[in-house]
Amino acid sequence: MLKRHLLFILVSFSLLALTFSTLDTHPFYLPQNWPKPSYNFKGNPLDVEKFKLGRALFYDPILSRDSSISCSTCHLQYTAFTHVDHPTSHGIDGRIGKRNSPSLANLAWRNDFHWDGGVLNLNSQAINPITHHDEMDITLDEVLRRLDHSPIYAPAFEKTFGTQDIRPFHLVKALAQYTVALVSANAKYDQVMRKEEGVQFSEQELKGYNLFKQNCISCHSGPTLGGDLFRSNGLILDPELKDFGRMTITGKAKDSLLFRVPSLRNIEYSFPYMHDGRYKKLKDVMDHYAHLEDNQVLSKELKRKKPNLSSNDQKDLIAFLKTLSDKQFLFDDRFKYAPLK
Repeated sequence: MLKRHLLFILVSFSLLALTFSTLDTHPFYLPQNWPKPSYNFKGNPLDVEKFKLGRALFYDPILSRDSSISCSTCHLQYTAFTHVDHPTSHGIDGRIGKRNSPSLANLAWRNDFHWDGGVLNLNSQAINPITHHDEMDITLDEVLRRLDHSPIYAPAFEKTFGTQDIRPFHLVKALAQYTVALVSANAKYDQVMRKEEGVQFSEQELKGYNLFKQNCISCHSGPTLGGDLFRSNGLILDPELKDFGRMTITGKAKDSLLFRVPSLRNIEYSFPYMHDGRYKKLKDVMDHYAHLEDNQVLSKELKRKKPNLSSNDQKDLIAFLKTLSDKQFLFDDRFKYAPLK
């Protein structure tokens, strides 16, 4: 028993040292029993210096037209890499977008991106917010001009990519080195699934887990607990936003009001909820599903089996959802801003 406790202490200190040590290896890792990532690492091999460059760019407002906002403005680490202070994203000049900023985690397992799946590659994903009128509103040519003339970034790109001629693919690959590293797989839920010693669900969390398997897992499935499907949960069109979701990409009427099923990881911290941020609390989300009305846009999974959730069921389910919070991920020093050296 004593040896077991000593081993546990040594492992704990090793993990702590890994989290807070000087970054000398790329943070991306493949969690135990997870499937092979979708991301093409051959096209952008892991490199710790490129990660550091991408991290600096992620936090730098140089990527916005008036240098007032950065990627991190809408994707805060402590709130699961999303924003929590308004329903939909805000851009430069106080411009307001149509959609709630999605949380960022486990992007290496995604096949497409954004609420409508309009981007098919993580490397190119960053181009949209950088150039979008309601977000950072800057041309790639201007971004590259700024980087070329920067006493910080010009030598950094030459060091990491071996060129003085910074091109768009250098920029997006550096940013992807950072975002692909955002792996969240050490919540209490993961520890229970791995059968780690001394970790188990409480009675309420276990009730919630069973309710989750009965009512939610058809859409929020796999180790990422969502992220790959486009479905309607019955939300009607917001008359002001007029966002038709997936249909804006495909042009097909059958895709009207379909949005990405988001990952539930770190959901305790990623409020407000839904594609337009209309719900502020998990209780509001539970109430929505508990009182679903059949309508034209409701997806087949929910038409076939509407959640029948009592008030106590909702509390139990929320207790389970909170086991998906990965504090190690949310407070990992490696993902915080750090200046280039």
